[in-house]
Amino acid sequence: MDAPKPGRLDDDRQRIYEYVEREGRVDPERARAALGFEHRRFGHHLSMLKRDGYLTERDGQLEIAMDPGTAEQYETDGLTVTIRPARQDDIAGIVGTLRQVAGEGSYIEAESVAQQLDYEDSLLRHNEFESRVFFVATVGEEVVGWVHLEIPELDKLHHTAELTIGLVEAHRGHGIGSRLLEHGLDWAEEMGLTKVYNSFPATNEGAIEFFEAHGGAVEAVREDHYRIDGEPVDEVMMAVTL
Repeated sequence: MDAPKPGRLDDDRQRIYEYVEREGRVDPERARAALGFEHRRFGHHLSMLKRDGYLTERDGQLEIAMDPGTAEQYETDGLTVTIRPARQDDIAGIVGTLRQVAGEGSYIEAESVAQQLDYEDSLLRHNEFESRVFFVATVGEEVVGWVHLEIPELDKLHHTAELTIGLVEAHRGHGIGSRLLEHGLDWAEEMGLTKVYNSFPATNEGAIEFFEAHGGAVEAVREDHYRIDGEPVDEVMMAVTL
């Protein structure tokens, strides 16, 4: 995640950056009017934010400038699958996929991320408190899976990330989940992270086995942490050391 930290900005540019981050994707004129800037002053600040790598403009819309890696495309079992960095306009597909996976009742972290995206309506985060990035797997134009990493900006935790990953049921069994996870872990390692965390209810045996098969290890178990269908269920806290 190579974009500069927004804490270096002066007040006016900080306001513009935070507005774009909060909105996720926004028309420049709408941003200018909402923030009450005169045209020339806004244009100058926007040019500097683009020049310094804070914001970018794609299809006439402002977005946070982040470089979470490149796309890869491959064939598997007759499917053409693309794994790439997510864009703001993927948010509906990601939330739908999150909710489908969470609806199976055994991935609480995915449910939490879906609620967060619904509330914020913004996919990427890169500020003084957190950095959040998503990669998606697509078949055709349809988002069928995701991997999400969230890095706290606290110095003592900046070498770690929380991760969620999931795939719609119809596309399981083709190795797409493995490629997604490998893509996310490769990116984390390139960013200098040393540990990535994920947690599952103990009833989600398939997810635990999947994570173990890709280098994950159980670090702790919190007894009776969840209530699923009224029954107490342990939380299995896992990590991959990079």
